[in-house]
Amino acid sequence: MKSERLFRILGLVDEDLIAGAEAVAPKKQRNWRLILTSAACLALVLGIGAGQLLPRVGGGNSGSSAGAGGGGHDGGTVFMSYGGPVFPLTVAEAAEGVTAERRVVWDFSPITYADGSPRQWGVTATDGYVLTNNTDQDVTLKALYPFTGSLRDLERLSPEIAVDGASIGTELSVGAYPGGFTHAGGNPEETYNLHELNSWEQYKALLSGGAYQDRALTPYSPADIPVVVYEFSDFAAPHEEYQAATQAIGFGLDEAETTVLTYGFNGGSFREGWRQYSYFVPDGMRREPELKVLIFIGKEPESYTLQGYQDGGCDPGEEIDGVSCTVTRREAVLDEIIYEICQYDRTRYSGDGDTPVDFLFRGTMEMLTDYGLLAPGGGMDRYDMGRLDDVISDTLGVTRVMYLRFDVVIPAGGTAEVSARLWKQPSHDFFCSGSENVGIQGYDMVTRLGSVLDFTRQTAALANAEAMEIVRQSFGFDPEAGIFEVELDPDQEHYYMELRVMKKE
Repeated sequence: MKSERLFRILGLVDEDLIAGAEAVAPKKQRNWRLILTSAACLALVLGIGAGQLLPRVGGGNSGSSAGAGGGGHDGGTVFMSYGGPVFPLTVAEAAEGVTAERRVVWDFSPITYADGSPRQWGVTATDGYVLTNNTDQDVTLKALYPFTGSLRDLERLSPEIAVDGASIGTELSVGAYPGGFTHAGGNPEETYNLHELNSWEQYKALLSGGAYQDRALTPYSPADIPVVVYEFSDFAAPHEEYQAATQAIGFGLDEAETTVLTYGFNGGSFREGWRQYSYFVPDGMRREPELKVLIFIGKEPESYTLQGYQDGGCDPGEEIDGVSCTVTRREAVLDEIIYEICQYDRTRYSGDGDTPVDFLFRGTMEMLTDYGLLAPGGGMDRYDMGRLDDVISDTLGVTRVMYLRFDVVIPAGGTAEVSARLWKQPSHDFFCSGSENVGIQGYDMVTRLGSVLDFTRQTAALANAEAMEIVRQSFGFDPEAGIFEVELDPDQEHYYMELRVMKKE
């Protein structure tokens, strides 16, 4: 254990609180880690189109290379943010005698800003299949459609599935966080930052062998870990005098016997045999969660003390009176309390995507047991404080592979058509980076990765791309020559294109 440790404060907008947080580092001789996140303003692109069917055009790279290996592009740009490929349809079990033809249409119809002005960002991909049953018996396929996205963006990134032209209901299965962790610019052995997948080759490694898909499709197994929960309520503090009034709870702790998880706490100080956790007392104004919870796994502390402070520094000599709360103790199982916290988190951030609680709960438990304090070896530095706030936020925001499950019936000697229509955010460089590739949008697809279908033909087409200029690609599109549809080489695993909006004359 690190001797003196403080939590990161995330998302505080109150200037007095920020000033109080900044004052903590010098006093505690600990640097605060600040994580900045950005969210693109995305919208669903409506409308689909079809390119004119043309003879096969080769899949060579038309354009200069600006790097190789990363960002999902063979010989293409290594983008700062990788949107992930369009995956092919697959099935839970291979079906003998069933073949598939695939056609992917990339529709660049513009979306609009709030004021109605056009915005050329993202693409609608319509991934269509004709499944042929070459046997004399009806076949029912347990189909799976994989796609990349986050739980936070599930509503706008989830594909719409149609069978024989009619939209159908699907069941969702969510894969675990597939990335890793890296340092924050200091010791390379530290693991404070997320390191998400940034190339199609990494997705290839992830899906090889089928273990990732199998885990996503396997029902969650309850942990059934007994815990003791302290829940804090009925807060009071002299906010008129101390805007950053803080309450701290301190207790003796043997780290070999007890693991502590928190929700709604902002800071803490650890030393051997002793812990202190603290939170800014809610005043009804700040973006502070009203729910404050300590979870003890293992031996419960024999006693604890509560003390009010002027601010989050919780320094000797800055104690104040008038800070109080009610602490309610109860016994529970870990799954139960984590589910309750996830429910509260979704209610509190109701405008932050429409993520089903069941998926958030499972993802949070997977993060805890894969990378958090419940992981073998104590997990990653990022989660070493036991802050469930951080674990839940990451669970919502990380990109993962998800699967839509549905049945497809193909009559004997007949066909069935399946289509997946999805909005894809582009791979890109951040606009504030000054990169020469700012404004370039990257898109890619894989032809057979993760699929057990027997493909006999695959094609790709451009639609409504008049405002776009192709910078680099491996498809072989040539709009100037009227080539908007190409035949894909079945032996080529991956295709990409990079485009930018053409400047108006």
